Amino acid sequence: MEATVRGVRLAYDDVGQGPPVVLVHAFPLNKAMWRRQVAAVAEAGWRAVAVDLRGFGGSEAGNEPFTMDLCADDVAALLDHLGIQEPVVLAGLSMGGYVAFACVRRHPHRLRALVLADTRAEPDTEEGRASRYDQARRVEQEGVGVVVEAMLPRLVGETTRARRPEVVAEVREIMAAARPEGVAAALRGLAERPDSRPVLAKIDVPTLIVVGEEDVITPPALAEAMHAGIKGSRLAVIPGAGHLPNLETPDAFNGALIGFLETLR
Repeated sequence: MEATVRGVRLAYDDVGQGPPVVLVHAFPLNKAMWRRQVAAVAEAGWRAVAVDLRGFGGSEAGNEPFTMDLCADDVAALLDHLGIQEPVVLAGLSMGGYVAFACVRRHPHRLRALVLADTRAEPDTEEGRASRYDQARRVEQEGVGVVVEAMLPRLVGETTRARRPEVVAEVREIMAAARPEGVAAALRGLAERPDSRPVLAKIDVPTLIVVGEEDVITPPALAEAMHAGIKGSRLAVIPGAGHLPNLETPDAFNGALIGFLETLR
């Protein structure tokens, strides 16, 4: 499905009936990473909406600089387009979590609950920012393969690399479909994202924090820090998974997600 919002064509999936659950993907993937969750959420009696952020999947890049705030405003505009005025459960993984924090800052009235998966509240270090800008330049010159080969071994956990080669292949395929202009723009936007630690204490909706036990990009210690900072939040650590537990161990991830949704009924 496609919708033109704020002058840009965005691709999205909209499956099921019931209270809305919005899924925001990781970098440099797209909404295809959520296909198992879309099916599970819809089967559980919820309406699953998964969106491709600007420059990823089937969505246009547009002309504005890619920022987390821009993405948050796009999500809000898509909800308007779909006629969804009730507060939503917003689930974001990694970069999707940064977009979720931006939604907390900019659109708190749109939120019924949050799922923050394999993400962090901290901004990039100066070294991290410099690395992202360097990667952006290389992607523009050499293509997305630069990012795919650099990130893939860190995105999936050790157990997945050893035992689930089909998952590694799936992640590689989704990443390889990314377009250089979208990846480069997102890298710069990620580098400039704000510190979201001050936001944690302001979150007043039910929140589930999920992290793969083997995640080396946003390790469990960072998830525990968010858990401590968000009053009343839940924490689910997924064994045998790295940075993408929704793809690596979908049954365990879906169990945590659907279990959380059931507490909201």
